Amino acid sequence: MPDFTTLRYEEREGVAWVTLDRPEVLNAFDMVMMRELHECWRGLRDNDEVRAVVLTGAGDKAFCTGVDRDAAAIGDPDRPRDIGQRGATPLHMNDPGDWLSPKTAGQLWKPIIAAVNGMACGGAFYLLGEADIIIAAEHATFFDPHTTYGMAAVFEPMAMLQRMPIGEVLRMSLMGAHERMGAHRAHQVGLVQEVVPGDRLTEAAGHVAELIASQPATAVQATVRAVWYAQELGYRQALEVAKTLIQLGTDEAALAAGQEMFASGQRISWRLR
Repeated sequence: MPDFTTLRYEEREGVAWVTLDRPEVLNAFDMVMMRELHECWRGLRDNDEVRAVVLTGAGDKAFCTGVDRDAAAIGDPDRPRDIGQRGATPLHMNDPGDWLSPKTAGQLWKPIIAAVNGMACGGAFYLLGEADIIIAAEHATFFDPHTTYGMAAVFEPMAMLQRMPIGEVLRMSLMGAHERMGAHRAHQVGLVQEVVPGDRLTEAAGHVAELIASQPATAVQATVRAVWYAQELGYRQALEVAKTLIQLGTDEAALAAGQEMFASGQRISWRLR
């Protein structure tokens, strides 16, 4: 990986740790971070040493607070057009999701575990909406302030609708900055899969990522792709795709190793969640 200016990146135990590193603006993203995230996601596709990814934010105040409004010069008619409308008509537009979203923009099907430490709001949902597992610190909060500041909430609730019931998505989107969803409520509605004390967040995310990374990569990545196909396609369409994925994702050597482990009586030491 190249040296990034807005991200911290490291690898250990088959896991890439990607940290949004602009704590002075609560890890809000500017065009530099958007381009670097896009480069990171694309680079991870080629890195066979990495079999799972943990995505988090620097500090304990925020995971990510969306677009850096100052850097984007929102409200300024002469602002740079890196994002937003292109040309004279509203039919051409650059959206942050074109750069940020690991699956839509990055075409990355390695499992992504998001570790949320503090606020996650607005454009943070481009990232959380395409994470595979979300683990939150007890003090984490989730909200979408778009409507409060005169902007329609569109892309973000569409992403959240993949993870939350429609009533919860509508409440979050329409309440704007007036209400925040706590970590335990986010767990109740299915947005978050585990809530832990803040000082255990890195440990908890690393535990999940390392165990996933210890398993055969082809089987894991085909499983991720299958689940997202099932979200995106009709049920019968997804079942047709499944016939191909089950063949692509079942490596004969890994299958034989798994059978040998089973036949030997070796069993995994598991924990109850």
